[in-house]
Amino acid sequence: MVNNADWILTKNAIMMKAKLLLENTQELFANHVNLVAAQLPAEILQLNAKVSKGEYYRGLPYLILDYPRYFKKENVCAVRCMFWWGNFFSITLHLSGDFKTRNQAQILTSFYLLQQNNFYLSSNTTEEWEHHFENDNYLLLKNMTEKEFEQRVIHTPFIKIAKHYPLHAWDAITFHFQDDFAYLLRFCYS
Repeated sequence: MVNNADWILTKNAIMMKAKLLLENTQELFANHVNLVAAQLPAEILQLNAKVSKGEYYRGLPYLILDYPRYFKKENVCAVRCMFWWGNFFSITLHLSGDFKTRNQAQILTSFYLLQQNNFYLSSNTTEEWEHHFENDNYLLLKNMTEKEFEQRVIHTPFIKIAKHYPLHAWDAITFHFQDDFAYLLRFCYS
């Protein structure tokens, strides 16, 4: 394989296409954010979108779009889209600190809608920056009771609500992202 550069060139081309996909997604998100900017906390709009690239999330390449994004030590408010090589696309709402406290009640009243729309809730109470969808990190809301959901939302230091999509949904992923982004962004309103 060391003598064959084609596979690495193919990988690089795919990563570039995924980056362009996330950049196009960000433009769609920005259009939506502009429509509701007055309802959003000013601090989450101070930074532009950011696409980050990495090579080693659990040994595999990935790309992440954060928008809007606000990352302070104990206060996080972000919507994160991820492309993870060989695994999935995902979208995640990440709230902690004041953002979690302010939006917790609205999230609790949205249990059934989140459940019906195949969202997951973080089950990991210590590792805030894990993104995989194994049971030790996320639980499908369809498999939870409202009481279990309430306990997790109230008693964990952060809330992550997420959904993943198969890689074969590539051609439709921006539409999926856009629909779910509009829904998740409501939990960031002031």
